Amino acid sequence: MGIVEGLTEFLPISSTGHLILAGQLLGFDNDKGAVFDIVIQTGAILAVIWEYRMRFYNVLAEIFTSQRSQKFMVNLGIAFLPGAVVGLLVGKLVKAYLFHAIPVALAFIVGGVIILFAEKRKHRVTVVEVDDMSGMDAFKMGCAQCLALLFPGVSRSGATIIGGLFFGLSRKAATEFSFFLAVPTLIAAGAYQLYKERGLLSMQDLDWFAAGMIAAFLSAFACVRWFLRYVMSHDFSLFAWYRIAFGLIVLISAYAGVSWNAK
Repeated sequence: MGIVEGLTEFLPISSTGHLILAGQLLGFDNDKGAVFDIVIQTGAILAVIWEYRMRFYNVLAEIFTSQRSQKFMVNLGIAFLPGAVVGLLVGKLVKAYLFHAIPVALAFIVGGVIILFAEKRKHRVTVVEVDDMSGMDAFKMGCAQCLALLFPGVSRSGATIIGGLFFGLSRKAATEFSFFLAVPTLIAAGAYQLYKERGLLSMQDLDWFAAGMIAAFLSAFACVRWFLRYVMSHDFSLFAWYRIAFGLIVLISAYAGVSWNAK
């Protein structure tokens, strides 16, 4: 599960969707499994923090003296807020009704079609670098992230990156800001879930939570490095076709009577 999380968190293919399907196949979709899925995202986030460690260090070191660093932090806060509000308001309902194979498969397919549409349209770049973003650009990215919170299988990174392309960001700026936005979003989600469900956990759970986080960190680190190189010379059509193909496989297998729930 940690490897699945790390390989899918920052690609536009939905880590939540993959974790839901993997958890159901493994019979690991109980309440404790749901906490595990959220907490191990922290391991993937640590990979981004390490990859951009100098950027984060400089921002924190210059937060009181540099307008550039202050603008970056404000934009990150603006983009974080819509997702935080939506998550608190409807998170429980979304988990109750949409954390299942069929809704996830449909979101895979629809998301894939949207990516293909985004790649076919003329891309007009008005924001080349993350530092060029305005507060409204950040707010739009935050609203795009909400789609992934409302519909598991949409992909948080996919919604923000493809949304960024629609909003005029370059591929590099959209991808990097998606990575940066993941840091407060997923750390907050992990901390909130861990606090809320603390009664389910004990010290005996520490070893397999640690194993999941380490696996997520290592696989995410390799994936982030590869993805940053990939977006410099490729579009996202590959991920769109993967989403569509995988979604169809899930739908066809479910229609044929194959159960996606090990229970």
